[in-house]
Amino acid sequence: MLGRVKPRQLLFQILQVLLYVASALAMWKGASVLFYNESPIVVVLSESMTPAFERGDLLFLAHFDIPYQVGDIVVYKIKGQQIPIVHRVLELHEHNDGNISMLTKGDYNQVDDRGLYHTYNRGQQWIEPEDVMGRVYGHFPWMGMITIIINDYPQVKTALLLFLGLTALFNKGDAV
Repeated sequence: MLGRVKPRQLLFQILQVLLYVASALAMWKGASVLFYNESPIVVVLSESMTPAFERGDLLFLAHFDIPYQVGDIVVYKIKGQQIPIVHRVLELHEHNDGNISMLTKGDYNQVDDRGLYHTYNRGQQWIEPEDVMGRVYGHFPWMGMITIIINDYPQVKTALLLFLGLTALFNKGDAV
């Protein structure tokens, strides 16, 4: 099959795949700039925010300069941890210098997140605004399950990449 593909057609198909990849990266960067957020889309990885969000929901974040309020749903990272957490602001604490800190909690969880903060950073009682990746402004139910499946089962990722690569390579689309 590969022997029948003309070099010019093969080059065209490779460039087409690169164009798709470049377009996806450009859209990601564009959304990052538009929403003031390095990661404008995250996937819910647990059931801690049920019923507001389910595992696998895709969340759209923005990091506008608007004061946080009790009830806001924020995505934050605990210092030293890579996985973002999606929880609701339960309480705001205003310091003497005017800065605020937040206490968060998952809707489905029985207790607030202080135990979670303390597990990774001894003595941490609050989330600081610099820990927040963004505020949730919308969601797309279940669309993140693809990401979860790919991360939980590396064989699926390999098979998917192999399938997409072979499809792009042997596609008989309109060649130059």
